[in-house]
Amino acid sequence: MRSRFSAFALDLSDYILRTWHPDTRPALLQSDPGMRWVRLEVLETTGGTLFDAEGTVTFRAHFRDNGTPGVLDEKSRFVRHNARWVYHSPM
Repeated sequence: MRSRFSAFALDLSDYILRTWHPDTRPALLQSDPGMRWVRLEVLETTGGTLFDAEGTVTFRAHFRDNGTPGVLDEKSRFVRHNARWVYHSPM
């Protein structure tokens, strides 16, 4: 989760797409030059251990959209795919 947030903050579309499950990822990501991701709070996690096939992350991501502050609250599902953890979908 933290690496994906950093990738959004740094506009690293290739990394974001590589860490997104192929069943749910978009074909393209369009960056928004007015969007700036500034802070991540991980509020809760479930699963995600060596013995799990999936897990969740509840987070709060702070951003500025053309200078206006905002917050995205989400609970995300992550799954193992090809021996790597990838983002699957919001819950």
